[in-house]
Amino acid sequence: MNAVVLREVGGDLALEEWEEPSGVVVDVRAAGVNFADVLIRRGLYPQMPELPYVLGNEVAGELDGRRVCAWSAGGGGYAERVEVDPAWVFELPAAASFAAGAAFLTTYLTAYVPLTSIVRAESVLVHAGSGGVGSAAIQLAKHRGAFVYATASTDEKREVARRMGADEVRGYDEIDDLRVDVVLDPVGGETFTRSLPLLNPLGTIVAIGFTSGLWHDPSVQWLVGRNASVFGFYLGRLLRLAPELVRERADELLSLWGEGAIDPLVGATYPLADARDAHALIEARRHVGKVVLEP
Repeated sequence: MNAVVLREVGGDLALEEWEEPSGVVVDVRAAGVNFADVLIRRGLYPQMPELPYVLGNEVAGELDGRRVCAWSAGGGGYAERVEVDPAWVFELPAAASFAAGAAFLTTYLTAYVPLTSIVRAESVLVHAGSGGVGSAAIQLAKHRGAFVYATASTDEKREVARRMGADEVRGYDEIDDLRVDVVLDPVGGETFTRSLPLLNPLGTIVAIGFTSGLWHDPSVQWLVGRNASVFGFYLGRLLRLAPELVRERADELLSLWGEGAIDPLVGATYPLADARDAHALIEARRHVGKVVLEP
């Protein structure tokens, strides 16, 4: 079968013949491209896999005649077929596309688990509101009744955030007067630091990712003094340590999707052979929503 193979850190993403998977195998119709894939390619992921390696752990496709979305059993998603963990296979809603299925699990769980774990979220600021996690977070926060602010870097991306349901959208340099209960931050770096003073008393900032650089850790003294908290979220570890919770939240999200309350945003699709272009789009920060590969 064909697969996109990474043979060295920083190397090309080449379409090659690769060994057939065994076990429970999905015929891949769409594979999600996540920021973790970009980090692995650049050698920056905390748990680097052994190379050569087929990137991708989030797919949608066909399994025994069923339309499903799933997580792989350990990479391999950028391929025509992939072994999946049967514990993490979900039926797609009837009207859902495969591309939307590949854009669903990681982004929506990353937003939903923190939002459902925080007691007070009447006002929410979502950074990178046009991105995969950001667009999911806007929809979910609105569904839970929050007033949602969002940030985005360009007029085009700000319009996307508005379409996803944000009540007010701003540039990153226009947030200093905001006061919110929750900040959902997939950006990190200076954006994280500048967002801390925006929290209302007993507010929470959710540290999801670091697309613009690693976090500048706030001191415990500062957090105590401001009655604020930092909620760190890493879905990969939560899958291992609290699988029942993640499965429960995934089932809730699938119900919301089936009811039409949420709708994954697919911003771009590429053929499997053009995986390098998909990565380039993400690294240039020109994408909106989720980027998806289609074998």
